[in-house]
Amino acid sequence: MNIDILTLFPASVDAMLNVSILGRAQERGHIAIRSHQIREYTTNKQMQVDDYPYGGGRGAVMQADPLYRCWAHVTEVHGPGRTIFLSPCGRTFTQEVAKELKARYDHLILVCGHYEGVDQRFLDECVDEEISMGDFVLTGGEIPAMALADAVCRMVPGVLPDETCFQEESHWDGLLEYPQYSRPAVWHDRAVPEVLLSGDHGKVADWRRKESYKRTMRRRPDLFARFDEGRLTTKAEKKVLQQARDELAAEEAEV
Repeated sequence: MNIDILTLFPASVDAMLNVSILGRAQERGHIAIRSHQIREYTTNKQMQVDDYPYGGGRGAVMQADPLYRCWAHVTEVHGPGRTIFLSPCGRTFTQEVAKELKARYDHLILVCGHYEGVDQRFLDECVDEEISMGDFVLTGGEIPAMALADAVCRMVPGVLPDETCFQEESHWDGLLEYPQYSRPAVWHDRAVPEVLLSGDHGKVADWRRKESYKRTMRRRPDLFARFDEGRLTTKAEKKVLQQARDELAAEEAEV
């Protein structure tokens, strides 16, 4: 997976994406993440990348030409890629979108906006789609770009030890992840659930699935409403779901 990020703050992007898990994955050649300073592609001494908006109004707009020159350099040197503008006007980023991008593309070009927006002509000519992190606005596109790059790259083979590292996490199969515990067995008078100390892998797996159901039903009923129960084909699987429903109902009744 190759990811190129067009940004006004490459040092911030590099500081986050070139360390830890993603940094080691780049050293081993599993992924490549490159940041590009948009200001280096201006044609004026001031390295200006913004100007007043036509039609008036507050703030400034990122100009099309510096963005285009930066984008053209990336595509010429590293080849064409799926160009994504991080924008609150785009489709909402989810785990399913991350899986789609990882499966369909091996090169992503992420464009980070600033100020009041980006000249629409650049978006019309160069951008394939817009993606939003949610129904809120940030001061720039760097944080969304880093989040998208991290979510996609961690699924690339070799980045994490094996696929179970991300396949058992929240949102992979439409559910929230079960609670996690580590040593000591008792902390501040709070004990680890006994089943996790039993050594019975089957019971542990059932408990984790049950708790995943309960957490999703309690915290994200909207997610659980979309869960396809038809995927449960065995009596044992259906039993675990029913246990989750029964336990949650009992817990809510106590409250």
